Amino acid sequence: MCGIVGLLLKKESLRNRIGELLLPMLIGMTERGPDSAGLAVFTETVPEGNLKFNLYAPSMSFKWESLLNEFRTLANNKASMSSQGNHAVLISNLPIDTVKSWLKQQYPNIHLLSAGHAIDVYKDTGRPAEVAERYDFINLKGTHLVGHTRMATESAVTPAHAHPFTAGTDWCLVHNGSLSNPNNIRRKLEHEGITFETDNDTEAACRFLEWRMREGDDLETALDKGFDALDGFYTLLMGTSDQLALVRDPFACKPAVVAEHDDYVAIASEFRSLAHLPDIKNAHVFEPSPKEMYLWKI
Repeated sequence: MCGIVGLLLKKESLRNRIGELLLPMLIGMTERGPDSAGLAVFTETVPEGNLKFNLYAPSMSFKWESLLNEFRTLANNKASMSSQGNHAVLISNLPIDTVKSWLKQQYPNIHLLSAGHAIDVYKDTGRPAEVAERYDFINLKGTHLVGHTRMATESAVTPAHAHPFTAGTDWCLVHNGSLSNPNNIRRKLEHEGITFETDNDTEAACRFLEWRMREGDDLETALDKGFDALDGFYTLLMGTSDQLALVRDPFACKPAVVAEHDDYVAIASEFRSLAHLPDIKNAHVFEPSPKEMYLWKI
């Protein structure tokens, strides 16, 4: 049992309200996932040549200023940061591998949540309403997002095991269900030089799909290959810099409902998380078919 939600706003005037619209969706999935919660939101892109790195610290009182000052020595003072409690966004023109290596050596307890031009990721333990308040979800702005509430069934309740999972840049995945072969996938990908941060089965799906895209597949092709590689019951919701994608396993064992409106596309595990949305009565509401890919672009 977990809850997934997704929202893509076609109407530009709604994009400043994406957090306000998201909040009832996420809290509506509390009973499906009271252990931890998180989301990935796609916002305005950073200046060309830069990436933003979302960071998580174990302590709410972590001294982000010290990290930034040390990092600026590496980056020739070309870096900036905004922070809120134990979450920070670092903007730099250095390559991802350089930033990852520096963090691992200098700050091994800091978790890199995501990297990209537009993506911001927040995730933590606690009930969805608590996590949302901690990171001020209601004031988020952006074009589209994916969110998740977790009820742990196969791995520990920690911030690292919470969803979304990310790989590469500007790409994330949330999952409702369970995979029966994550260790087989893990072993295969480790032979390809891919490293894992958790024992969560969702990370295996995330890194498999990102590996396929790294090898040249587009998202649709990667998902099609995923139907053969991923064994189990699942609904997967993914976000990229310009789209949302949704698939259900061939048996459609895990619930999902979609509302398509002229102003937005909204996705949730149950309709109750969509009922508050503007003019929902005029949306086309349907249950996605099994083993079929649904893609929506901004």
